[in-house]
Amino acid sequence: MGTVPNLGSVYRFLLTPRWLALHVVVLLVIPAFVFLGRWQFGRYEERSSSSHQTTANMSAAPVPLGSLVSPGTPMRANDRYRPVTVTGTFDAGAQLLVRRRTQDTKVGFYVLTPLRTADGTGVLVNRGWVKAGATADAPPEVPPPSTGEVTVTGRLQTSETEDSTGIRNRPGLPPGQVLLINTESIGRGLPYRLLDGYVELIGQTPKAQAAPAPVPAPDVERGGGLNRAV
Repeated sequence: MGTVPNLGSVYRFLLTPRWLALHVVVLLVIPAFVFLGRWQFGRYEERSSSSHQTTANMSAAPVPLGSLVSPGTPMRANDRYRPVTVTGTFDAGAQLLVRRRTQDTKVGFYVLTPLRTADGTGVLVNRGWVKAGATADAPPEVPPPSTGEVTVTGRLQTSETEDSTGIRNRPGLPPGQVLLINTESIGRGLPYRLLDGYVELIGQTPKAQAAPAPVPAPDVERGGGLNRAV
């Protein structure tokens, strides 16, 4: 009868360099998977918390803009999407078009018009979206802002940056066009101080005779991302 091998001889191959290296790899991979699992769960909690904050803010009653943002004071990120009201006069001569913004799968422009208030400051108002012109160089059709004093109701938004939007700013744009709604940058060209952030128009009183298409509220279930053409 042949000799029965003992367990040591059967599993001796586990001590070969190849198998020892495999053991090391497994020991390194397990902690990595644990870390990635915790990171993914943390990201889920972060997104969930952000969605709850956005939902609560959008459901809040409108408050005067001045109760949330004051001259020289940065807007609080937690106030994003809060409904606000502000009264003033549109500065049509300082109106800007924000390039590469998508709505209903179509690329166009946001219409950004400063609203000057009685205290001499201003706030940028995103009056809505218009489709692009017939060609890349053709200007779009833009309904003019209302004249006289108006009261605007809208969602408070944070000033845009390259990091927050993924949009890369560049010089050489046509006059009156920008890529980012950046309060600091736009404010350098105005003779009055802008409040931080901007207002995404929901409605106004008196009602405008003609207006750009309203910017839809964010899809909270998908994280409320920025509508843009990348």
